[in-house]
Amino acid sequence: MSRELLLQLRSRLNRVADPEKAPQMQKYMKSDMPYLGVPAPLARKVFKETFHNLEFEDAEAWKNTILGIWRHARFREEWYAAVALCESRAAKALQTPQTLSLYEEIIVTGAWWDVVDVLASHCVGELLRRYPKQIRKEMLRWSRSENMWKRRTSIICQLGFKADTDLDLLYSCIRPSLGSKEFFLRKAIGWALRQYAWTNPAEVRRYVHAHRTELSALSMREALKNL
Repeated sequence: MSRELLLQLRSRLNRVADPEKAPQMQKYMKSDMPYLGVPAPLARKVFKETFHNLEFEDAEAWKNTILGIWRHARFREEWYAAVALCESRAAKALQTPQTLSLYEEIIVTGAWWDVVDVLASHCVGELLRRYPKQIRKEMLRWSRSENMWKRRTSIICQLGFKADTDLDLLYSCIRPSLGSKEFFLRKAIGWALRQYAWTNPAEVRRYVHAHRTELSALSMREALKNL
């Protein structure tokens, strides 16, 4: 089904694509994979139309459909379609702790913020809400990974948690990357702290002050931006 679905998806995307926009989109995203030239609002509309009536026999069928699209994509919009299917309504009933391996493959092979951030904050975050014990353990492991994007995911997976944020988990996932010079890790630390500051500004101020000699200037600036 995934091959037929991919061809149908590609055809629909082609119908609304603007090839003149494709080079600029590719340049902006610093992508080796080409774009068709479909703006995000139009792409979302195509994804909705294409996936609207999809039904999956089980979680394995859903996973295989996503990987079929992801692994055989020729254009970045097709990658975005696979990600959209990860966070679709149909996916909610199919999520289990084992789903993390699917997200891990996409995060590691996608290896850029446009793919990783959606999966981290929406999909991995949802798994953490549902299965806190199992996914917490994995996020702690990811936070020490040699893969930067898995580390970033562990840091930002609670972006929308507000008062439900597991602070111990957040700080534990930040700790291994405090000394990192990687822009995307420094930015992730500041982003995660800034989001939690909407819920508990005093705690974020305390944390930043306590770790002022370890946090990068970028992380501190981002963390305190709205305070």
